Amino acid sequence: MKDARDQQGADGRQGSEQAAVPDPAMTEGAPPAAAVFACAACGAALTGPLRPLAAVPEAPYHPWWEAEEMGPSPATVPSGCYAIETEPYGPPLVVADAPGSVMPRHGTRYNIDGQPLVSQGPRGNIVVNPDDSRGLTTRHSSAACCGATPDGGLNQACACGTLVATLSSDCCLPYELHLSPDHVRVLPSHPPSPDLTA
Repeated sequence: MKDARDQQGADGRQGSEQAAVPDPAMTEGAPPAAAVFACAACGAALTGPLRPLAAVPEAPYHPWWEAEEMGPSPATVPSGCYAIETEPYGPPLVVADAPGSVMPRHGTRYNIDGQPLVSQGPRGNIVVNPDDSRGLTTRHSSAACCGATPDGGLNQACACGTLVATLSSDCCLPYELHLSPDHVRVLPSHPPSPDLTA
């Protein structure tokens, strides 16, 4: 499968776009500003305004095997918020020296030879509540019983066709949407228009 990074359309980025993650130094001493994340290729908003969290929360405990109906777990990130994933997430999965979580908030994983695996995927993903996303469609998803997994990498496409995010929504996984910092940007914030009728 062709690397999704080839589809990012970097040459079409507008000069007014900002980096994917707001610079905390710009707002030091001020309350954190909300950010709207948009597709870097076409500029379409992919979220509404989201407030930053200091870290990705722990995934809520959810005994999915006892659920009356199969479906996603409770979301890791509260609605209206985002957090930056500091650890590797997604493929490639490589053999580790010792067993551990294959990626943040996921359990252990082993290859066919019984060797433990860990992610060597990208760092810096923007983790949001999947219910806060706009206009995304599933392009592909790795095999799972009732939802998407991050094993195959970027699996959510903007309306323009650019792969921009990875959804984790299978019943036994944390319910999260990871926006790729290489494929999304923060929409520039504009000051309120002056009231000309006053």
